[in-house]
Amino acid sequence: MLIRAIFEDYTRGMVRDSNLDTLIQQGKIVGFFRSDGYVRVGHDQVRGTGGEYKGQDRRRHHTEYQ
Repeated sequence: MLIRAIFEDYTRGMVRDSNLDTLIQQGKIVGFFRSDGYVRVGHDQVRGTGGEYKGQDRRRHHTEYQ
């Protein structure tokens, strides 16, 4: 899939979704568009690798189903 992106020189273009992470890590992209709007690299949450959750675990454990 192609994603609309804004490059470091603020030109616009299209990049493959499979290349997006690499281009972000290399600093070649400053923003991109997704279904919920524009994402600014370094300001907005980019992708869901997530962080470490520090809250209470609310998931059911398999022993609770018996």
